Amino acid sequence: MSLQKIVITEFMDQAAVDALRADFEVVYDPGLVDDGARLHQAVATADAVIVRNRTQLRGELLAACTRARVIGRLGVGLDNIDVEACKARGMVVIPATGANALAVAEYVIATAMLLLRGVYLSSAQVAGGQWPRAALSNGRETAGTCLGLVGFGGIGRLAAGLAQALGMRVVGHDPMVAPDHPAWRQYGVTPLGLDALLACADVVSLHVPLTAQTAHMLSAARIAQMKPGAIVINTARGGIADEAAVAAALKEGRLGGAAFDVFEPEPLTVPNVWQGCSNVILTPHVAGVTAQSNVRVSTLIAAAVARTLKD
Repeated sequence: MSLQKIVITEFMDQAAVDALRADFEVVYDPGLVDDGARLHQAVATADAVIVRNRTQLRGELLAACTRARVIGRLGVGLDNIDVEACKARGMVVIPATGANALAVAEYVIATAMLLLRGVYLSSAQVAGGQWPRAALSNGRETAGTCLGLVGFGGIGRLAAGLAQALGMRVVGHDPMVAPDHPAWRQYGVTPLGLDALLACADVVSLHVPLTAQTAHMLSAARIAQMKPGAIVINTARGGIADEAAVAAALKEGRLGGAAFDVFEPEPLTVPNVWQGCSNVILTPHVAGVTAQSNVRVSTLIAAAVARTLKD
């Protein structure tokens, strides 16, 4: 009897790939996502498909998955997968819930500290013989500032704990978590309405999925409600914040900084709204990807996909 086939379209920890090969036929090519013809051909005979965030598993590609029973997602966001269509076809969609949460939470706190202090982007100036000491002497300490979490799931809760260890006050907004839910008290976070959060937070960090309700929720109008000099961090999904509005507020000096790991579209096209912005950190959708988190995510998904195929 032939082995069941698993197609992995993006990078995955090699040990997890090797573990799958013990019981399955595995096609592993991190570049498959960029070769449409080969990708469609490969998934046509797959019993399971494992993807990250770049593989758009919908429309024609999903239709090509004529045999697949399982979709493994090496991450937590599912906006690149037509989940309802998968369910209608009897496919099980498995995200790596929680496996990369610590990596994202650390990214949030690290970038918050960098941007509040505002001195760590001066290396080229100092190496070039400049000495901008006076200009960089007004940075802010992290302790005593307020972190506002828009979304209070696993990542937000981890970020809250890290922030509090540094002396930050933490407030949160999440319509899916009732104000009397014990998690608010457990994590020492004050629940607020979105407008109230934006008015008081020195750092606003986004942790919600991209939906019709959250698209551009951080709009120009809402940015105008934020504290002067506030920091915006987006590790959730491109499109939750109006990037043009954020960039404009940075250039005008109304916002004090921004760290964006996600964009619409990805990768960025040139020219783009971020060019000319100062005190900004832009990273290529890697907030949740570290050596350790890749192992955790890959191991979790490999085990879950194997278990489902064997059932």
